[in-house]
Amino acid sequence: MPPFNPHPVLAAVLVALAVWHVRSVAGESRRRALLAWIVLALVTLWPIGDLASSVSLSIATAQRLVIMLGVAPLLLTSTSTLQLVRLTRPAPVDAVTRRLAHPGAALVFVTLVGTVTLSTPVVDEGAHSSLVRAATLLLVLLCGIVLWVPALGVLPGARRLSPVGRAGFLFASSLVVTSMSFVWIFSTHSLYPALHGQEALLHVTPVFDQQLAGFVAKLGAFIPMWSASFVVFSRAVDAGDHVEESPLHWADVERQLLRVDRQRARWSRRHANTGEGAGPQE
Repeated sequence: MPPFNPHPVLAAVLVALAVWHVRSVAGESRRRALLAWIVLALVTLWPIGDLASSVSLSIATAQRLVIMLGVAPLLLTSTSTLQLVRLTRPAPVDAVTRRLAHPGAALVFVTLVGTVTLSTPVVDEGAHSSLVRAATLLLVLLCGIVLWVPALGVLPGARRLSPVGRAGFLFASSLVVTSMSFVWIFSTHSLYPALHGQEALLHVTPVFDQQLAGFVAKLGAFIPMWSASFVVFSRAVDAGDHVEESPLHWADVERQLLRVDRQRARWSRRHANTGEGAGPQE
């Protein structure tokens, strides 16, 4: 077991965010928010967080799966629509989230950012730097949120997939989450020199730990995400919903109207002195 380290700064930040989030919601959402922050603290603080950052790639992989596939959807579903509307209302935030909410963009973002956070320089630096470690965990959580936004369809004004689209997206996402698994499984030498102590603490060699991480990534992503894909489709069929239709909510209509107003304002500023017509045609 690694030496005890309370990580006071990280713990204080987690507690502050958890208190703010839990107090801002009620009912089932409050229970989900509380569970999300408890789980996040368990997998990022001592001892799991220390083992993941400096000892074992398989534990680090399990940590990432818990954050991306467990904590991220709990945080999203525990946040009310009104809160999401407020958080994404600023024009720059709305522009970014609108693009990342597209299924294709989400898959590309998660693949690229997830691969970077698992690169040898980032993992090795995270084993020695608390700042890099915290930044990496934040990016992992962000990847999880981006991954689940198209699947859950909770973002105001974003494209909402049909049940068939959501099920297909979840299936495809399981492949993205495990993008590094083949490299780990078939590698014959350790790719992360900074991860050490596997034999003393876990009684496995670094290579075996790395190969085990590949299987953990595959099974840890395939089982829950394929199950979620099946549940999404089955519930739509059982409820009699049209599995190929996308739902529309009032928050989406309000966001689209806000975007139209912003587009007109930009047009007016751009052509204030040109006298080119009355405005863009909708």
